[in-house]
Amino acid sequence: MNHLRRRQTVALATGALLAAGITLAAPASTAAVPAAAGAARTTASTPLVVNARWAGHCSYDRIVIDLKGRVPDVTVTRVPRLVHDGSGKPVPLAGRYFLQIRLHPAAAHLDDGRSSYRGPTLVRTHLTALRGLALTGDFEGYVTFGAAFDSKPSFTSFKLHAPERFVLDVAHRNVCC
Repeated sequence: MNHLRRRQTVALATGALLAAGITLAAPASTAAVPAAAGAARTTASTPLVVNARWAGHCSYDRIVIDLKGRVPDVTVTRVPRLVHDGSGKPVPLAGRYFLQIRLHPAAAHLDDGRSSYRGPTLVRTHLTALRGLALTGDFEGYVTFGAAFDSKPSFTSFKLHAPERFVLDVAHRNVCC
């Protein structure tokens, strides 16, 4: 009976944390990008990528990409390896399986060339599924991220608003029980 009560308590606590919008491990800053005087966006309608963060949960790992402006179209594709856009150089993230997350139209820089992106460019994680995340490109209206995994990722994605963000959840075995 105690085991069942413990599971119910863990499930309720996890639900409460998710409902409150609290993540269990989000080391990247979520600070807004300051607006510099006279700094124009890439175009009035181009969304700016400002941050990427990650968190581990009981049965999934989550990647969140924060934007200023609307959430653009996003494609998530399985790829055999991660490379930097333009150069084609390999991304130094260990893993056997990889996902490419591509936002379009989007930019991670302002018209004057300064970066609007304040998140990590390459990070190794120690979550249950996610092994690493990298910003792999910001070129001609495309912003691309790569994510690394040891096992084949099963994922869902969705957009959230106010503030604007793209969310990718990657399922894994329940580690809370």
